[in-house]
Amino acid sequence: MKAIKRTEPLLLRGSMVALVTPFKGGKIDKRALKKLIDFHVANGTDAIVPCGTTGESATLSHEEHTKVVEMTLEYVDGRIPVVAGTGSNSTEEAIQLTKHAERAGADAALLITPYYNKPTQEGLYQHFRAVAREVRIPIILYNVPARTSVNLLPETICRLTELKNIKGIKEATGDLKQIGDLITLCGDRMTVLSGDDFTTLPILAIGGKGVISVTANVAPRDVSDMVHAYLRGDEKDAVALHTALWPLHKAMFLETNPIPAKTALGMMGMINPEMRLPLVPLSQANREKLAKTLKAYGLIK
Repeated sequence: MKAIKRTEPLLLRGSMVALVTPFKGGKIDKRALKKLIDFHVANGTDAIVPCGTTGESATLSHEEHTKVVEMTLEYVDGRIPVVAGTGSNSTEEAIQLTKHAERAGADAALLITPYYNKPTQEGLYQHFRAVAREVRIPIILYNVPARTSVNLLPETICRLTELKNIKGIKEATGDLKQIGDLITLCGDRMTVLSGDDFTTLPILAIGGKGVISVTANVAPRDVSDMVHAYLRGDEKDAVALHTALWPLHKAMFLETNPIPAKTALGMMGMINPEMRLPLVPLSQANREKLAKTLKAYGLIK
């Protein structure tokens, strides 16, 4: 595809959506993907993040993965940044996916720590170093030990700031002490983004700059308004939005992400709520809880 060039630099701040990948009949639903992207652009989302955990990247074929990145860039059409998920537990595969994202015109790449392999801290450093040396695109690290069984520690993260294109980290540990240590050690050399909707406001309060959000899939305007309210100094408004969003955060994790998010978007008429095995539809009991929360929030009738 033709690379799409942006004229302004990527700002690693604000509300970025960890976008679901819509399917229909087992295939990527292109029409629904474009609808979702237009929805986010219209509702204040600062960047689109395709092919992450929420995008079911683990079940996408290599061809599908690259296609989703290309379609996202095409549909966004330069209106907001695109941060392509390019991580893998194989360093060589992560390099190839990141090279593709760079060629396609993505503004940055999001790389999860290698899962299943359980590398040491030195292994993690060497993995990200190997990827960073092969591309010029900005890289955002992604630390989510609950998914990967490995924790990228602050000392290793600070060591990685020596590499000029490693610019930020999506922190989904939920551990404010560890995140505080990271911010203290690295300072402005590493931009910290929340990867856990429940702790976005506390992370902003200790120096974070934004979020890569699951909840933004269904409530992009309010997540964006909450983050930007805090960043401009309107703490009262930020706290009010954080409190209002809390039931939605809980609903998005009634079962494994992205099952509730896709089910909610289905209820909202945005997508066909299809998932790929081994993910299965939301249980009936949790479906009723989700519907109740969405109705209370005003997202469905």
